[in-house]
Amino acid sequence: MPGGGFSLFPFLTDGWRLASSGPGLRRSPTMIVLYQLPYSPYCIVIRRLLEASGVRFKIVNLPPGDRSLVWRLTRERYYAVPVVQDGRQILFEVDEQSQVIAKYLDQKLGLGLFPADWAGVQSLLWRHFESEIEGVGFKLNDIHWREFIKRRDHLPFIRHKERRFGRGCLDQWRVQQPQLLADFARLLVPCEQMLVGKPFLLGERPLFVDFDLFGMLGNFLFTGHYELPPAHARLVEWYGRMSRLKLPTPPL
Repeated sequence: MPGGGFSLFPFLTDGWRLASSGPGLRRSPTMIVLYQLPYSPYCIVIRRLLEASGVRFKIVNLPPGDRSLVWRLTRERYYAVPVVQDGRQILFEVDEQSQVIAKYLDQKLGLGLFPADWAGVQSLLWRHFESEIEGVGFKLNDIHWREFIKRRDHLPFIRHKERRFGRGCLDQWRVQQPQLLADFARLLVPCEQMLVGKPFLLGERPLFVDFDLFGMLGNFLFTGHYELPPAHARLVEWYGRMSRLKLPTPPL
């Protein structure tokens, strides 16, 4: 499945609303299923997107150390998360920056998150969010790994982390926590600046990069041990806005 090539539905420019104004309902002939790790930043992106769309969907939480289900679903082509099943279609990423799942849902549900005139800017932004911001945020989350990883999954979780980041990495990140928090706050400064005078990162309506950044920050906030830097007041307000966002339902 290619990363691009999806036609986009027009966005209803005055249609987005917050959850308090009542949920929209998008209908799908099949139940969409999201296979996820609840704390994964990339799964949080897709989960929040589905929630905001108003479509009915089901969540399947996977054990961190057992990806056999997605391995079977993808016919031995993929073992990471998220994976989305829509009827007979199985959606997964083809590289680290493909956004196959989000683009598919955007087209299917008519969300308007990938307008052509913002394509280059969004591509640059999500690459930055998923490398620089996620690269610090996940370490701060993983410091508290014992709180969200079940005991039976401790060994595969530690083995996975140490194979990627070196022996004792989790303990090292705990020692480095003050510096990591300072680095995280510094990396968020441009995001705070982008929100001057507008409710979303690129203007008056949310685009994919808003959901993408939300996922990276959602991973950082997952355990409840942290909060967004109070000095980034616009970003704090934006995060609350994104948490409650409901996207417009296109006319039938």
